[in-house]
Amino acid sequence: MRKVVLVPGDGIGPEITDSAVRVVEASGAKIQWEKVEAGAKVMQEIGRPIPPRFFEWAIETGVVLKGPVTTPIGSGFKSVNVTIRQRLNLFANVRLVKSIPGVKALHSNVDIVIVRENTEGLYSGVERESSYGAVESVKITSAEASKRIAKFAFEYALANNRKEVVAVHKANILKKGDGLFLRCAGEIASGYPGIKFRDMLVDNAAFQLVTNPSQFDVIVTQNLYGDILSELCGGLIGGLALMPGANFGENIGMFEAAHGSAPDLAGKGIANPTGIILSAAWMLDYIGMKSEANKIRNAIYKVLGEGKVLTPDMGGNATTEQFTEAVIAALG
Repeated sequence: MRKVVLVPGDGIGPEITDSAVRVVEASGAKIQWEKVEAGAKVMQEIGRPIPPRFFEWAIETGVVLKGPVTTPIGSGFKSVNVTIRQRLNLFANVRLVKSIPGVKALHSNVDIVIVRENTEGLYSGVERESSYGAVESVKITSAEASKRIAKFAFEYALANNRKEVVAVHKANILKKGDGLFLRCAGEIASGYPGIKFRDMLVDNAAFQLVTNPSQFDVIVTQNLYGDILSELCGGLIGGLALMPGANFGENIGMFEAAHGSAPDLAGKGIANPTGIILSAAWMLDYIGMKSEANKIRNAIYKVLGEGKVLTPDMGGNATTEQFTEAVIAALG
């Protein structure tokens, strides 16, 4: 029995994480869930969005499955996601962008891994009002973090038989910060002669992703760029709800759907749990339960490929519950 910290989140989080838990348990995986609440409701109750025991349990177990958590726009508490990533030093955010046969999408040949630096950049949240009506937001870039994320990307490519890593940046304008990131990526690339390396400006990368996504294999980039490009890539494959995500540090992995908490859909029973179920399958890979993970992925692909039980975002009329039941039935 393996312990895993479970954070249901808020918005649609509790609904879709419940689906993931049920599918994981139906696959035969032996998991002991350590449940921790986080988000706006917890903020109201204890004055902070994340209880201290979360960090203790996360470090102890080394594995977290997290639902989406709401962060207020423009005011309120600091992003829960950013806080967790920084406190646990989850330096690599990874999102798997893969076409699923049978799902209506802009492209059918997408298979991209986006590796995003998770601890620095503009998401460090360093801002100040320099004068009345003017705010400075500081983008932090260090050689240490840049080399670390580049090495992660190349090691991922090596371990997963990927052929190329593309460093995405804006070094033509941000010559010092993005220039440092690009130089560090190039330095790391020299240690992996069997993997191709090239770089691309972020605006061109966005264009190229929309027009010819099959040219990309692994993308490594900084925090903000990676966030934006991940959202764009979700649109290529049929929606963010189909994309699994994870965050990795030293001896710890946190797995989550790539989308937000969608409070407008909360309680309606129509949220698509595909992304977090696939994230849970990835989590099972991470802890050595590969057979159960493959069963879950095959079940998801079967249900989506048949196209009979689909949630509204995919053109169907199934509820979250009906979709979950269909995946469980497809486990065999």
